[in-house]
Amino acid sequence: MTAEHGIRVFLVDDHALFRTGVRAELDRAGSAEAGGSPVVVVGEGGSVEEAVTGIRHLRPDVVLLDVHLPDGGGAEVLRRVRPDQSEVVFLALSVSDAAEDVIAVIRAGARGYVTKTISGAELVDAVRRVHAGEPVFSPRLAGFVLDAFAHRPGAASVGNPELDLLTPRERDVLRLLARGYAYKEIATELFISIKTVETHVSSVLRKTQLSNRYELSRWASDRRLV
Repeated sequence: MTAEHGIRVFLVDDHALFRTGVRAELDRAGSAEAGGSPVVVVGEGGSVEEAVTGIRHLRPDVVLLDVHLPDGGGAEVLRRVRPDQSEVVFLALSVSDAAEDVIAVIRAGARGYVTKTISGAELVDAVRRVHAGEPVFSPRLAGFVLDAFAHRPGAASVGNPELDLLTPRERDVLRLLARGYAYKEIATELFISIKTVETHVSSVLRKTQLSNRYELSRWASDRRLV
């Protein structure tokens, strides 16, 4: 649907009460009388599967996407939908303002990221802006994206912003892990406990969204950390 007739929005959030509130806010603040293109909610989903099915069926203009869902996350919705729905624009709407969440969903293809503290009028404005092709971020979050994707001496390339999310110690652990060291050997090498090694590995897995040490080893090798 064109902006002349309205911007069609699909809501993705696992809390039904929150979806109801967002729908009411968009209906109130996004009417034609409020100025600009009217914003109309055409569907909603509470899980990755519901989101993927609904978006493919309804083909909305903009998807308001929560980052954390029971059966996956917003990045997973993007990975499954974007290849065959490239015209759909995604705007992350989440309670999380963690850098790793912001970077993950932007890397997956979202055009913006705002937190749930946003007002109804501000959300409508954000929807209209991303639909028009403009990237939109809550003020503090824009810095995460700029830092992660900027070309700086020693920084990751544009295609690998996850490296900027790892602490120096996490990189040390990852480098040794990729070289085939056991947890006990890493602990000895870095003068830390095995429990601390496990904690660092868990953090790296979460930040990189990988599943095991073998995937981490390949990931590290691809980025020349080994």
